[in-house]
Amino acid sequence: MSDLKSHIREVPDFPKPGISFKDITPLLADPKVFAEVTRQLADPFRGKVDGVVGIESRGFIFGAPVALALGVGFHLIRKPGKLPSETHAITYDLEYGSDTLEIHKDAFAPGSRVLMVDDLLATGGTARAAIELLGKLEVEVVTAAFVIELTALPGRKILEPVPVLSLIGYDD
Repeated sequence: MSDLKSHIREVPDFPKPGISFKDITPLLADPKVFAEVTRQLADPFRGKVDGVVGIESRGFIFGAPVALALGVGFHLIRKPGKLPSETHAITYDLEYGSDTLEIHKDAFAPGSRVLMVDDLLATGGTARAAIELLGKLEVEVVTAAFVIELTALPGRKILEPVPVLSLIGYDD
């Protein structure tokens, strides 16, 4: 398989000046590359997890096919008010304000081993909040898996002691 990074489009100054946006749409448009990403995210966890959880919204794009590949259920971590049943919620700080994530209270049985999936790891704030939210369900987050990691940022350290898997690294 060709270098996965070559299927990520960098868009300078989006959504604001100084940001180099990592656009996953070219990767998603190529079914062979998308399948390879799914395989690489799933293979290390075959027979090792009870379920997969994806973080809104691009985590859904990658988490759902990973769950299918592993033969396990897929569950959603969403913004407030988007899930129809009883939820656990966590509010966390952002650079300029705060945000909230929710998960269904019955998403996983206590003691479940869960793979958490999202598209990109940067500062780690949202992923850390998602791990804490999953803690309310008394599950073990086996690994936090990402397609892209901005390695110059502290995301990986913020998620410790949860192991991190990333397929594509950027140090800029």
